[in-house]
Amino acid sequence: MKRCLALALSLLLALPAPAADIAFWDTPRHGGNSFNGRPPDEAWFRALRATGATWARLTFSKWRGEGRDFLIGNADDYRGIPADDLAQLHRAMDAAQAAGIQLVLVPLSLPGNRWVQHNGDRPDERLWRERRYWDQSAAFWRDLALAVKDHPALAGYNLLNEPTPEKGQGLDEQAAPEARRAWYARHRGTTRDLPAFYAQLIAAIRTVDADTPVMLDGGWYAHAASFSYWTPLPDAKVLYAFHMYEPWNLTSAPQIRRQPQLRYPTPGFDRRALQRFLSQPFAWARAQGVPASRMVAGEFGCVRVWVDCAAYLADVLDTLNGQGAHWAFYSFREDVWEGMDYEIPPAFPAGRVYHLREQGKGDAVPLDGPLMRVIQRRMR
Repeated sequence: MKRCLALALSLLLALPAPAADIAFWDTPRHGGNSFNGRPPDEAWFRALRATGATWARLTFSKWRGEGRDFLIGNADDYRGIPADDLAQLHRAMDAAQAAGIQLVLVPLSLPGNRWVQHNGDRPDERLWRERRYWDQSAAFWRDLALAVKDHPALAGYNLLNEPTPEKGQGLDEQAAPEARRAWYARHRGTTRDLPAFYAQLIAAIRTVDADTPVMLDGGWYAHAASFSYWTPLPDAKVLYAFHMYEPWNLTSAPQIRRQPQLRYPTPGFDRRALQRFLSQPFAWARAQGVPASRMVAGEFGCVRVWVDCAAYLADVLDTLNGQGAHWAFYSFREDVWEGMDYEIPPAFPAGRVYHLREQGKGDAVPLDGPLMRVIQRRMR
């Protein structure tokens, strides 16, 4: 009997503690993004864990489900979470738990705001025009929270990936803080009021789940300066998230084919400029009394074929670690796009990656690229 009790206790202690509490975020957490077209399995999560990561930002919006929009059913008119979709999500969460990875769930779509790549490459702005989609989004998040709140792999709800209520409303994406504040003064209380939208969703979640932390992307695609017009929300379990791909013309898809490539550092953007840019959300946090442990770089990265990607990643990560922030690199073993898969060597052709995968020979794609080592050396 004593041996059985000892074995049971050892197994219990080996399980990851439930993380759906803000205490999980009291120390810096480092992880990666899963934006896969299929639910990641246990092997995927174990591979991520082997990098040193402790958490993943998991989107389910690309997965195939019962209706047009996974887990939502139909973003035109939310009526409830399809049972089979929810079962898929639970299986992915079970796989993460088995691998020792905690999850933050993040949709690319909400009712009235279908992800552009699932909407014929047309922006869906109904959420920012019609209050009824606020109500449907709140209902969706209440239903999802009720369904997953007790799962031990759960570490947070990231309510919407890269919201853009400012788009087309007279505010430049790179606007100065004072311009952002002036813009918000004109739109406060309207359907473009992002903090108010989040407050409604959080209130709905808290009717069924008082504990799970909530992660909020700032506006204009989670721009680092997007919190300029915010005051902290009254909920004590809120994390504030931003993304980092600046300058976009250096880090992103155009560099794949550009000859010669643009370099980093450049006269207009060097390490000091990068540090100044990333200082913006932390300066806001200090001014508002928000601790660094509540700030998250939810995404950052650069295309793997860019000759200066390693130097850029190193400077971003060193800056974030210097601020004591949480972070998740984009992305890990994505099955849809290999452009920011840092395990694949920069010189390995994209066409060869897709060919091998289409032939069922994905295991032949090399995963010994040096960029992943840049990230791993900076995980704590």
